[in-house]
Amino acid sequence: MAYTKVWADNEKLSKEEKAKLQKDGLDILDDIPVYAEQGFESIPKEEWSLFKWAGLYLQKPKEDGYFMMRVNVPSGILNQEQSLALADIAKVYGRDVIDITTRQAIQFHWLQIQDIPDIYHRLEKVGLSSVGACGDIMRTIVGNPLAGVDPNERINTKEIVNDVYDYFQHNRDFSNLPRKFKVSISSNIHNAQNAEINCLSFTPATKEIKGEVTDGFHVYVGGGLSAKPYLAQELDVFVTPDQVKEVTKVITTIFRDYGYREKRHRARLKFLLADWGPEAFKEKMEEFIKLPSKGTNLFEAWNAGYFYGVHPQKQAGLNYVGLNIPVGRLYSDELIELSRISKKYGNGEIRTCNSQNIVIPHIADADVDALLKEDLLERLNIEPKPFIGSSVSCTGIEYCNLALVETKERMRNIANYLDDHLKVDVPVRIHMVGCPNACGQRQIADIGLQGIKMKNKEKQLVEAFEIYVGGTLTHGAQFNEKLKGKIEAPVLQEVLLKFISYFTETKQDGENFHDFYQRIGIDPLQEKLTDIIDQQAS
Repeated sequence: MAYTKVWADNEKLSKEEKAKLQKDGLDILDDIPVYAEQGFESIPKEEWSLFKWAGLYLQKPKEDGYFMMRVNVPSGILNQEQSLALADIAKVYGRDVIDITTRQAIQFHWLQIQDIPDIYHRLEKVGLSSVGACGDIMRTIVGNPLAGVDPNERINTKEIVNDVYDYFQHNRDFSNLPRKFKVSISSNIHNAQNAEINCLSFTPATKEIKGEVTDGFHVYVGGGLSAKPYLAQELDVFVTPDQVKEVTKVITTIFRDYGYREKRHRARLKFLLADWGPEAFKEKMEEFIKLPSKGTNLFEAWNAGYFYGVHPQKQAGLNYVGLNIPVGRLYSDELIELSRISKKYGNGEIRTCNSQNIVIPHIADADVDALLKEDLLERLNIEPKPFIGSSVSCTGIEYCNLALVETKERMRNIANYLDDHLKVDVPVRIHMVGCPNACGQRQIADIGLQGIKMKNKEKQLVEAFEIYVGGTLTHGAQFNEKLKGKIEAPVLQEVLLKFISYFTETKQDGENFHDFYQRIGIDPLQEKLTDIIDQQAS
């Protein structure tokens, strides 16, 4: 039964909301075959934004007619057939480029409208979809990439994630949300899901019910990054595994019906939660579902989604192997080779992480050494150097219309430069983004680099970066703080070398960057950066 659009009579609706009342975003799926036959020129410009619901964005410049496609990978779990299909799509249509996103999804580039129907057919054939990977709809659900094999999980969340994902796929009751809606569901005790930056997160917890300890979830609501970031707040509720889908439906319904639709920049759930507060939000939930109060949170130290190396699974005699994918970029032949390796030594699965890396599970003890000798693991290795192993980057100006600067290759080059010139005894997580929208999750990095445009001495507009320090999602989660100063892109790696050298030279033994930042405060870091910038200018 169709729901009532209770906001339809609001005279202050944004222009985007008024357009969505006239045509649902999912309707573009019916139009794509027609546009594919008639060519890109047949697509009205006012329809371009609707392609997001199909998982498609026009690359820069839009007029050239090339699309980026984002493919949903719930929990990041791909079987061999799916991996090979993705590699083949990139090889045939996407100039061999495959990117892993910070939400475990897969991105293609260089796709043309006439290719989309065949790409959809290839995806559907192996049980994959790009629908809802973009747009004002539920996005890719982040899960535990180790689901089912994780010694540090209380519940295998793979089927829970799949159940929620399947329910919301093509569901027109929830295809017109105020803005994008990001969900994570994980029982990994090391917060591999980055719970606090999602609109809705289910996190591992236990509660004594009728004298027995029950495994389940706590609920975090209202997180998000972009230009005005918010950390999600924990609600006073406990959710059993069989209730996760219903609770997700309830919270999505509240967002749909009560979320703000007057101004796009205030339409995310985080703004509603900030205004209501967690107690009032829980009261609204109780109009739909009654839940017990929360139990015991099982979160331990945050691992930021990194799983490098060889580790024992919960299944005796089997291991998962974490590989570094530098700044999340793969190529077709590499994914084909990864697929071969995962089948030869495991069960064919490849699992993507929100750190933009990959895990291969189900490797028998006796096969570990042989796997590690595979040639591909020389580049995609299990023990990356510290900086390339802790670097994250968004797509950047190479493909993205919102980006102001180039990021992907720049971050790779900077990380390699730092690894060549500096020794560290702890990882320093560096995230680079090309604009304030924060697809590279700059706010949670030890050192966040945000691209800007600035005028140089010659009054020319050039690419530059601002530096942020001190982000973490461990206990006492906080976003990083901006330092004053703008660094022109060509000298960024030298500035970072001197800046991070200050950390390595003055830190205590074993102290990580966030603890260092907490101990000394922001002022000494600002003084050091100012000094470095002044030296560069002289």
